[in-house]
Amino acid sequence: MHLKSDDIIRLEIDFITGEVPPPFSHIFKLKLSFSKNFVNTQFDLQYTERESLSPEDIIDEGFTMADDYGYKGEIPKLWEGIFKKLYSASKWSNLKTLGEGGGIKLLAKDVHGKMIRDIPLNQEDWYFTCQDFIQAIYEISKKEAPMQIRYLEIKKDKKTLVDLVYKFSIRKVLLNVNGNEKEMDWESGRDLASLIFIPDYDYELAIEEEPKKNGHYLDCGDGLWHEFEKGIINLDQSFDAKKKITQKLNDLL
Repeated sequence: MHLKSDDIIRLEIDFITGEVPPPFSHIFKLKLSFSKNFVNTQFDLQYTERESLSPEDIIDEGFTMADDYGYKGEIPKLWEGIFKKLYSASKWSNLKTLGEGGGIKLLAKDVHGKMIRDIPLNQEDWYFTCQDFIQAIYEISKKEAPMQIRYLEIKKDKKTLVDLVYKFSIRKVLLNVNGNEKEMDWESGRDLASLIFIPDYDYELAIEEEPKKNGHYLDCGDGLWHEFEKGIINLDQSFDAKKKITQKLNDLL
């Protein structure tokens, strides 16, 4: 019997990558308290098993020598509802330890002092929710700027610029089309972002300056422009991610 989600005042979430090799292998822990008008948060991220690697090995994979991170602070209260809703919708394995594949395990405590430890079966839902929450932490702590995606269409010297700014802390997407700003539905915006990270990007063909030639271009958050026709490659021939991205972006125009 699991706790009633409305009664939960504390969640502890532990994640381990399992069989992933260094420098990618890591663990994180989230401690969330729901008793105030914000989510009192403690977050610890630690990369593991790097002793066998040289600094060059680590840096060549895009990491640094100081990737561990810790945070204590307040995250907007709307995240309480996100986690409680996910807890309420979850199915449970009734296992107490993770297998070699790693994953997420939880400890939940309610207002009556009852505590339950368990491993959710819907691991992917918990992982992606935690990743969005960690992005909110990075945003609030100013470790990272809000995620920004830009799409540029140049056709017969007419330029259309779509600018999307993702505010993970408050789960809002600000949409700006040629200077006209409005708010975009969070789930739709999040689906678009997920699509954008499916293809491969050829960084040897990317450019820093804003393009001037006719074409379709995408900046997927790294400040570089990638041309759809040349610099973005579908990894799965059975799924045309580029076409899906273009369709969704054109729907915003």
